[in-house]
Amino acid sequence: MKMVRLLIQVPEPIKARLDALRQEGTTASGFVRHLLEAHFKQAPMVSQKGR
Repeated sequence: MKMVRLLIQVPEPIKARLDALRQEGTTASGFVRHLLEAHFKQAPMVSQKGR
C-alpha cells in the first residue's frame, strides 16, 4: 500500500508522551497509524450525500 504524508500539530505534553513511546521502540507514525486503523475498524462508514 502506498503511504502518503500527513502533517499534524499536537500540544507539547502529547509530543513528550510520543517521545517516551519512541524510547520504548514505537514511532509516533506507527502509534498514530495503529490508532487510526483501530478507529476505522470500529466505526461504520456513513455516506454524507448532499454535501
